[in-house]
Amino acid sequence: MSDTTVTANTNQGAAEPSRFLVPGEYHVPQGTLLGFWIYLMSDCLIFASLFATYGVLGRNYAGGPSGADIFELPLVALNTTFLLISSITYGFAVLQMQQNKLRGTMLWLVITGLFGAAFIGVELYEFIGLINEGAGPQRSGFLTAFFSLVGTHGLHVTFGLVWMVTLLLQLKKHGLIHENKRRVFCLSMFWHFLDVVWIGVFTFVYLMGVLPA
Repeated sequence: MSDTTVTANTNQGAAEPSRFLVPGEYHVPQGTLLGFWIYLMSDCLIFASLFATYGVLGRNYAGGPSGADIFELPLVALNTTFLLISSITYGFAVLQMQQNKLRGTMLWLVITGLFGAAFIGVELYEFIGLINEGAGPQRSGFLTAFFSLVGTHGLHVTFGLVWMVTLLLQLKKHGLIHENKRRVFCLSMFWHFLDVVWIGVFTFVYLMGVLPA
């Protein structure tokens, strides 16, 4: 082999050095969804602690009102209907997204947000009415546990609404790109999770709360 050939091969090898690190940003497939599932499990622990606290303090009235005295089941049932319907409308948004229909996805997300906002409005109305009647969270252990559990759930719904507005802006700007579809799925899990928690609240707090002690 001639010196010219060796030099050419050496130069060619030098032009393509071996790379031990992949350049650019690398995202683990389904890593975001896995991380979000882990977050939801941690949220389950928070609500489990609040449910356990209510189970212990739910009958500690300290001479104050009981659940049968303050709960308005028709109003709570209406609020429950708002949240459950919002879960259905979010399902329609996901179906529209899977068909790559941006306008339909955004429309159903707006409808979902309206039902969620109605839920928060009714809950605030209930809280303000209880506080004006002297049944605030400082009145008894029962009311402290009640406001903590229901209020924490309401705070989650509020954060979900903020997230939904942000997602709508991203969809309007970027459309149904892969990242936005992933965000829609994550918010879907979060929203349905809040519905499941509320069914527990409605049953364990409100329905059982109106039973005789």
